[in-house]
Amino acid sequence: MAVSRLIIVSNRLPITVHFEHSKMKVSRSTGGLATALQGPHSRMESIWLGWTGENSHLDASDQQELDAELEKMRACAIPLTPGEVHQFYDGFSNGVLWPLYHYFPENIQLDAWTNWKTYVEVNQKFADHTMHLMQPDDIVWIHDYQLSLVPAMIRKQIPEATIGFFLHTPFPSSEVFRILPWRTEILQGMLGADLIGFHTYSYLQHFTRSLLHVLELESEEGSVRLGDRRVGLGVFPIGIDFERFQTLASSAAVVDDCRRIKSECEGRQMVLGIDRLDYTKGLPRRILAIERLFEREPAWRDKLRFVQVVVPSRVKVGAYQNLRRELNELVGHVNSTWGNESFMPIHFLFRGLSPERLSALYSATDVMLVTPLRDGMNLVAKEFVASRSHDDGVLVLSEFAGAAAELVEAVVVNPYDVDQLAIQIKRALVMSPLERRSRMRNLRARVKGFDAFMWADSFLEALKVAPRTRRIPDAPHASPVDEIERLVGKISAFDPLHVVLDYDGTLVPFAQTPSLAIPDNDLIKLLQLLANRPHTVVHIISGRTREALVEWFGNLPVELEAEHGFWSRPQGSKTWAAVSIPEPTWMPQARQLMVQFCRKTPGSFFEAKTSGLVWRYQLVAPDFGKRQAKSLLKKLREESGTSPLDILEGKRLVEVRSHGINKGMLIHRLAEDSAGAAKFLVMGDDLTDEDMFNAVGARGATVHVGPGPSMAHFRLDDYRAARDFLRAVAGSSSSTHSEPTGEPKLPA
Repeated sequence: MAVSRLIIVSNRLPITVHFEHSKMKVSRSTGGLATALQGPHSRMESIWLGWTGENSHLDASDQQELDAELEKMRACAIPLTPGEVHQFYDGFSNGVLWPLYHYFPENIQLDAWTNWKTYVEVNQKFADHTMHLMQPDDIVWIHDYQLSLVPAMIRKQIPEATIGFFLHTPFPSSEVFRILPWRTEILQGMLGADLIGFHTYSYLQHFTRSLLHVLELESEEGSVRLGDRRVGLGVFPIGIDFERFQTLASSAAVVDDCRRIKSECEGRQMVLGIDRLDYTKGLPRRILAIERLFEREPAWRDKLRFVQVVVPSRVKVGAYQNLRRELNELVGHVNSTWGNESFMPIHFLFRGLSPERLSALYSATDVMLVTPLRDGMNLVAKEFVASRSHDDGVLVLSEFAGAAAELVEAVVVNPYDVDQLAIQIKRALVMSPLERRSRMRNLRARVKGFDAFMWADSFLEALKVAPRTRRIPDAPHASPVDEIERLVGKISAFDPLHVVLDYDGTLVPFAQTPSLAIPDNDLIKLLQLLANRPHTVVHIISGRTREALVEWFGNLPVELEAEHGFWSRPQGSKTWAAVSIPEPTWMPQARQLMVQFCRKTPGSFFEAKTSGLVWRYQLVAPDFGKRQAKSLLKKLREESGTSPLDILEGKRLVEVRSHGINKGMLIHRLAEDSAGAAKFLVMGDDLTDEDMFNAVGARGATVHVGPGPSMAHFRLDDYRAARDFLRAVAGSSSSTHSEPTGEPKLPA
């Protein structure tokens, strides 16, 4: 049995390229993802694909040396031009998706549309490089928002590939995500994976609601059904290398440095913040909270030392330059107001730190501030906890950091509330030693128990079993192309032929309101062509009213069947004939119920027909509309008693109609009128069409359009495929086609 390889795909490779004395050095990065995947990368003979960073200055010799070093590391560089980096990474990934996912839509670049094309092209480049390296049984793990389209691109070319996708940022609420013009493409891209992972359950919930509102896909039991395929959804909070941070904190060099830092505080308590320069980190509000603490209790300015380290990031981007300027001004204001010639309460450092210096700061501080306005996880909080081997210290943590879902013993704060943040900082500073140690012990146990290696292993374990659950047993598939072609040949011998066509969902896509589902010119021409076929009668059958069908199809040589066949208008006639039924005494009560539900469900409306009523909720949020529909169905069934009526749930509608009024009546009538000689081609897409399919039996061919269970003989993907099929039928007849051999068998 072949051993599975792991192909890791991320925007950046976990390497750093630098020069020492004109000699190139390639070293491994120590970031969170690089650490977490260290185990799988070594155990599974993995290959890591990504960009190496800005290396356009390398000459041919340097590039050759770099490629050789990468090969030793089992890494593969994906070359990106400076223009691609600017538009794909800076322009769209960080200029559109990053601010949107972190709830900063005002920071989205105004010319985002100009970079979307490059985002697609670079995603395709990553997909192509991945597929070039793939072997049977390989597992592909794609990371983060920069590569959202890659899963579907690979799935399209290699349907049986095992693909995982992990989002390391937050996934925003559906209301925010739907701001994105390319929301459909991003969701469809991610759904190419077998398993999609998130840091927290709330991110997963936001994703599933976006699927419902954008793609009208419902999730259940940790997965979403996509045609005949199931996509798993899971929560996998990333961890850190706990032992590494704990060991480093206990090293002699770090212990000495920690002692020096504490002595510099001169008996003051130390408060620490370590963040990358980014507008999502809440740094201005944090500084304002420190000032608010001084304003409330001035004595604290001599009791604490606040050290804020800001690691440079995207220093050439205007928004980040403005943020650094704002921070410098705020720090200067607080220090000039509350400091003196011998002491400044805020020490602001704009630089990167060595692992040893970082560990010393973690160990020396009394209170750690991790207060982002929004953060996918935030590993700084976990690194601080791992460094506290003496089980002391307090973590003040934003409720909007993904880590807050796990680190419940932290002092959790709302970073937008500056006054409360100041109060909670003081609470942390005066917390009793007993409470500090109790909280920290629990935090350390949790961070140690689910570390970086556990995160990677748990995701990969779930991904490895995904292929066994990917295919949904007995899921309906579109009929093969060759089978449909043979069906066209079979129909060519039907004489006479009745073509009975449902409208909504079969010939046109579903519209938000019935009035918007107007037939286009292409459809009108197709129906005319079909009606001109020798020995053929075309029937348009719909739940719509007589007025709507006459307005749209009244000038075509077709027979119209309104209200599911209750009303019929023969070809060439202007007169409608109705089925004879008893007076529907139940209708006033049902109408009253539907009126009530229209009032309780803004955006819904109902249609009154001769033989029934239809409550529609196309304009209502899908989850709310479905809940209201179930409630209406329950009440209708409870109050109907023994009344002769049928209560049905359709696509975004609830219908009540007189018992026995269904589309199958038309098939029975036509069969009787022809003394059994008529042959049928019947096409439909929902439950109301099953009555026709059942009535046809062996007298012709039935075709279901779209997903969902059906007794139809054949199946087409959607209305487009239905139109293509009807064009082929329109061009076939017994006079021009001989009956082919090996035709599909219809039920006896």
